[in-house]
Amino acid sequence: MKKIGIIGSGTWGTALANLLSASNHNVTLWSRFEEEANALNETHQHRNLPGVEINKNIIFTCNIEEAIKGKDIIVVATPSVYVRETTVLMKDYLEPKQIIVTVAKGVEKGTLMTTSEIIHDVLKEKDHPVVALSGPTHAEEVAIGLPTLIVSACEDLEYAEEIQNVFYSSSLRVYTNQDILGVEICGALKNIIALAAGMSDGLGYGDNAKAALITRGLREIIKIGLAMGADINTFSGLTGIGDIVVTATSVHSRNHKAGYLLGQGYSLQETLEKVGMVVEGLNSLEAAIELEKKYGMQLPIIDTVSAIIEGKASVKDAVNSLFSRKKRNENSFN
Repeated sequence: MKKIGIIGSGTWGTALANLLSASNHNVTLWSRFEEEANALNETHQHRNLPGVEINKNIIFTCNIEEAIKGKDIIVVATPSVYVRETTVLMKDYLEPKQIIVTVAKGVEKGTLMTTSEIIHDVLKEKDHPVVALSGPTHAEEVAIGLPTLIVSACEDLEYAEEIQNVFYSSSLRVYTNQDILGVEICGALKNIIALAAGMSDGLGYGDNAKAALITRGLREIIKIGLAMGADINTFSGLTGIGDIVVTATSVHSRNHKAGYLLGQGYSLQETLEKVGMVVEGLNSLEAAIELEKKYGMQLPIIDTVSAIIEGKASVKDAVNSLFSRKKRNENSFN
């Protein structure tokens, strides 16, 4: 049995808390908001996980020191845009030999760092191993124990295997991968492709168009990943094709939902209000465009989503422009 602190009380952090607690681990979950922590302690219900009974053994707190001190594993489960400031809050309370697990998916604009790199950057002199846990994993399904596969990624296989053993359960099968960079790039950029797939659905373009966007979108992710030094095998695995399929097609996907609403004609502000949760694809867009420029690439799907979000093109005109691009060979990387 491990003592685990989960930093972040969104749906994914709460779902993991439920899973780990059901496996008899001692789990403390931190919320930034005292009112939310108190409500979770009292009701054992999460507003964004309707119908899910939260394990009564989980301790909810708004005291980050309580969530970190004496724990074996610290799970960072905040949205990617808050990973840096959250790690700063954690820094003074971290103890030697604690393993940090990041389940946030994103690339930081400006620095172009993945979430594990952000954590290392903040901690610097503190030598904490960081493992990325990623894959096709909707919180709504993990929270109720539906069969799920996920990847524990770390350059040091020893730590990837330790997290594999801790998170492994009757409903969660965990694989290891030493290509943490590739795993995190897939996790961040697939959200942008899910926005595009949602837009296509919102326009009523059907499964053929969506399959094309997913396939060619994965190609764009591979281009970036290989330029950064990732292992090509990662992209055909759970965190590559697996995660992009589930995020671009599922009713649980907030990125697909946001794209769908935009395709239906809602404004960006209206879309964000209707989704009601963080849309990570929007947070990764600027970094993706920066990566495209850094490596001198052409990423038409990512460019199209960016143009729509920036208000430079309507959804219908932008998607139609993808189909009017000049003819080319499928295996070309242009």
